[in-house]
Amino acid sequence: MATSSKKNAGTETVSLDALVQQKRAALPEPTPYELFGVEFTLPPMRGLPWELQEKVGDLNDTMAVIGEVLGKDKVRELYGVGIQLGDLEVLALDWQRRSGLEPGESKASSTS
Repeated sequence: MATSSKKNAGTETVSLDALVQQKRAALPEPTPYELFGVEFTLPPMRGLPWELQEKVGDLNDTMAVIGEVLGKDKVRELYGVGIQLGDLEVLALDWQRRSGLEPGESKASSTS
């Protein structure tokens, strides 16, 4: 697992591109879900874009993360079928498990 490097005026820059690509390739596939007739797909948690942190403020706020990932229209559709907080908890735990995370493991942990 070699990384290439570039020399700039006596300093070495280590390229992490190959390592990052390997880690991305090892991510699980997105998971399609169906909840009370509403279909949606969630990507693996470690595959979420970094900018999501700025949008929701706290990646441990699962409700905000799910809402942002699904988008306003899908969230309204879920409201329409009477989704409850407990239902989101079931979804969040399953999504976490299918993403390869242990229950309670932060999506922004140092191992991500």
